[in-house]
Amino acid sequence: MDAPRGERDPPDVRQNRIHAERAKRERRWRLLFTKYTVNPYYPIHMIAKKPMAWHENIQEPVDDEFLKFLHRAADIPRRKYPMPQTESQEIGWHTTPLVPFDHSDTRFYFPRSTTEITIHGYPAPRGEKSQE
Repeated sequence: MDAPRGERDPPDVRQNRIHAERAKRERRWRLLFTKYTVNPYYPIHMIAKKPMAWHENIQEPVDDEFLKFLHRAADIPRRKYPMPQTESQEIGWHTTPLVPFDHSDTRFYFPRSTTEITIHGYPAPRGEKSQE
């Protein structure tokens, strides 16, 4: 039967070890942040200053570290990272052609050409009427 309300069974030793090990692992990976800054990846809406307010017209020194964060956040991923960070970044990451481009090679170079057949409808997409 169940124990009376005031008495409890001793805690399970095995369960206590599991809880202690989990707490120890969680404490190992916990990071303590003591320096708080504005998130450089969050867009900030700038509001115009009031011209007659004396406290807003004080010139403050520019924080170079914060400016580096802002410029890095606005930079494209190919300049930020040496390799793609996600699967979707892998598409289009390497844009240099595998074969050097040569205008005389007809396998890879297809210039737009006009013939007697294509000249009839050529001016039409520009809004001009074709000459008949």
